[in-house]
Amino acid sequence: MSAHCQLTGAKPIFGNHVSHSHRRTRRQWNPNIQHRRYWVPGEGRFVRLTLSARAIKTIDRIGIEKAIAQIRARGEKV
Repeated sequence: MSAHCQLTGAKPIFGNHVSHSHRRTRRQWNPNIQHRRYWVPGEGRFVRLTLSARAIKTIDRIGIEKAIAQIRARGEKV
């Protein structure tokens, strides 16, 4: 999946674009996905993660080790 956050699980959501005349057409909202490389001292290596902007802030707050543990608990491979 390209537009998918490994930490929060954020993915595109779908809805309708409603015009002035109230006609509806399908559209989607994509999360702000970024690719980041982090050094994991416990494993002695870099990991490359696909994260949303909110997840990057979360990693800054809780740390990469705890974030990697949460990603693995969700069943994703790191």
